[in-house]
Amino acid sequence: MNQLKIATAQFEHKSADKAYNLSVIDHLSKQAAEDGAKAIAFHECSITGYTFARHLSKDQMLHLAEFVPEGESIIRLTEISRKYHIAVLAGLFEKDEQDKLYKTYVCVNENGLVAKYRKLHPFINPHLTPGDSYCVFEMEGWKCGILICYDNNVIENVRATALLGADIIFMPHVTMCTPSPRPGAGFVDPELWEKREEDPTSLRAEFDGLKGRSWLMKWLPARAYDNGVYVVFSNPIGMDDDQLKNGCSMILDPFGDVIAECRQLGNEIAIATLTPQKLTQSGGYRYKNARRPDLYGHIIAAPHATVQKVAWLKEE
Repeated sequence: MNQLKIATAQFEHKSADKAYNLSVIDHLSKQAAEDGAKAIAFHECSITGYTFARHLSKDQMLHLAEFVPEGESIIRLTEISRKYHIAVLAGLFEKDEQDKLYKTYVCVNENGLVAKYRKLHPFINPHLTPGDSYCVFEMEGWKCGILICYDNNVIENVRATALLGADIIFMPHVTMCTPSPRPGAGFVDPELWEKREEDPTSLRAEFDGLKGRSWLMKWLPARAYDNGVYVVFSNPIGMDDDQLKNGCSMILDPFGDVIAECRQLGNEIAIATLTPQKLTQSGGYRYKNARRPDLYGHIIAAPHATVQKVAWLKEE
């Protein structure tokens, strides 16, 4: 297993405008390939847009969603990958032949679809069906996994993906800057985004405070550290429907250290070189080998009542 250059991206998507979003994915993929990256990761629903879907009926969702891999967006991603010789990871809404809907994230290379993952804990639209399996695939000799947004907050999902062999976990999100019971959480005023050139300081204070990056850094490094994996976190920046998102897409190593991060107040990529030596040097590698599932396997597997509440997602 050799060193691998990976890019993570942030950009301001447009709701339901696949052509525009794919044009940005094309541009940033080209930039990443020119900088030597072998893969680039975009955020959850980067092709379709995200938060606006809370208003959509099932018929509207079916119109927006696509079959995978037959849909036009996968064909377009394949063209981008072939043109720049880079693997592309991006998200969209998927439908199947039974009109079930999924929040899906894909990896595409020059030959087409490499991997497809359906979000286990979807909630932006009531017509979405939860996924029922993990996803681990090979890329450039590395084992890779995918977990979408809230899936990563359920820590068993990250451990399970690591135990299935993942060296890298791609974690596409649309997160932060939303209400929550935790102290300091809340929306960020969209007016600050509109005035970002004349007053970047006020916007950065909101983006980096407890509404945004400071909250992220409470838990994201722990996912990488505890499991001894590289984490590729991708998140949009700018307006997502009527909500403002703060970007800060980043790559963390198995020690939980941030080794690359987007810091511009706009579309950007960040690239890191992944080295295989860190995988076995990390504490997480030792912790996985020291596990005693005979003691707690039955506890983890025990059934429980599921409660799903999202503070900022209100019934329309």
